Amino acid sequence: EVLQNHVLEAQVFHTEFGTGVAILTGALRFSLATNIDDLKLRRLPEVPGLQKPPPCWAVLSQDRVTVVLLAVGQELFLLDNTSCSVVCPSRHVPEPSPLPQEKFCEFNTGIRSPPKQMVWCTRPRGRQRAVVLAWERQLMVVGNSSECIRYPLGRGNVPGPSLATSSAPQPCPIPIPTEASQEIFRIASMAPGALLLEAQKEYEKESQKADEYLREIREQRLLPEAVGQCIEAAGYEHEPETQKSLLRAASFGKCFLDKFPPEGFVRMCQDLRVLNAVRDYQIGIPLTFTQY
Repeated sequence: EVLQNHVLEAQVFHTEFGTGVAILTGALRFSLATNIDDLKLRRLPEVPGLQKPPPCWAVLSQDRVTVVLLAVGQELFLLDNTSCSVVCPSRHVPEPSPLPQEKFCEFNTGIRSPPKQMVWCTRPRGRQRAVVLAWERQLMVVGNSSECIRYPLGRGNVPGPSLATSSAPQPCPIPIPTEASQEIFRIASMAPGALLLEAQKEYEKESQKADEYLREIREQRLLPEAVGQCIEAAGYEHEPETQKSLLRAASFGKCFLDKFPPEGFVRMCQDLRVLNAVRDYQIGIPLTFTQY
């Protein structure tokens, strides 16, 4: 069935057996396996009246029993190995409600708009529980206390944590590789910058391969482009050793060019000194080259 109807959605969960996976197929049937290392998919009973993927569903596992809880309209269904039962038959539920009655916590997010997503968050085999809420520009982790952890989100950024009671948080950006970086570090790349980097490494080893790589670049008249690629890629690397390796390659290539303007190389060296200084843990500003 999975091969024929494909996988629409999937969720990974943890049990005492290991890491499990639950899937929803194109036939709107749920199947799950409690241990992906010993993958045995078990198809759960059909959900009556399900005409499209449910807006939300979750996997619950406790005491060697794994079930799927899903919402269809105003109803909640619980799927186990043998049956599909209704947990909440309608919005007008008589008291006491069959839903959990214990209040975990109450927290005011201070945000008027509803979150785009809300999920439970626990460590495998852990007892501490939290709720993670996601908005367009913010991620929030709420536990059973008066504090929360906020992660500001931005384009091209990963979360940077801070307690809600602390000062304004700083996002922790990921360097976005440029086309030059992708060309140089792509597997089996034959880009001019990649060949120049290999030539410089072989030169340090006193290997004749350095001449072979260099001759190949020069025969195609791509040495200026190779030097430029290495200089550009150095700016988008966060590891100083990688920066140095690329700049050494650029410097090596410049030796074989009569008229290559040195300003770009000198400016990049200056910029990287500044960036590496502010990225030091004592200052802690993870600035990218683009932001700089």
